[in-house]
Amino acid sequence: MTNYYQHPSAIVDDGAQIGEESRVWHFVHVCSGARIGKGVSLGQNVFIGNKVVIGDHCKVQNNVSVYDNVTLEDGVFCGPSMVFTNVYNPRSLIERKDQYLNTLVKKGATLGANCTIICGITIGEYSFIGAGAVVNKDVPAYALIVGVPAKQIGWMSEFGEQLNIPLTGQAEAICEHTGAIYRLEEQIVTKQQV
Repeated sequence: MTNYYQHPSAIVDDGAQIGEESRVWHFVHVCSGARIGKGVSLGQNVFIGNKVVIGDHCKVQNNVSVYDNVTLEDGVFCGPSMVFTNVYNPRSLIERKDQYLNTLVKKGATLGANCTIICGITIGEYSFIGAGAVVNKDVPAYALIVGVPAKQIGWMSEFGEQLNIPLTGQAEAICEHTGAIYRLEEQIVTKQQV
């Protein structure tokens, strides 16, 4: 007996680890080596590879494939039909499974609908990748990233609202919703302890 919900059409291979109170919806396939935390939602038609780690309270929306060598820390949101890659230069006629690159998505990050994350990069804590963006380099914590190729246009709070802070220099902003203070110094934003 499982301690998570599994829709009858979903396939969870023997050996897969899925945390309590997670939900595995229609036509999902979770491979045997996957490790999935508690309170995770895997939407319709999601695929989770063998060498994948998903932290607690993540949401993987419909039509997302999380391939080998991708790690999602706690609280990551993967929007509908967004894409991960795991080989930088794939070819059908050339075997490159020994060339998978690691991709790390840190705590609280949002990956918008239809965005593409090119393998081998790190997406920083609470960063926000806009819908349709193509991200091919590391993303700083709290960064707001959009476009093709993706570029930074601002900073986001943990609440998910754009902060009134310039891209560079020194500045502070207060989140209207939580009262948290965010400080920019040397192109790095940090949340200040209250």
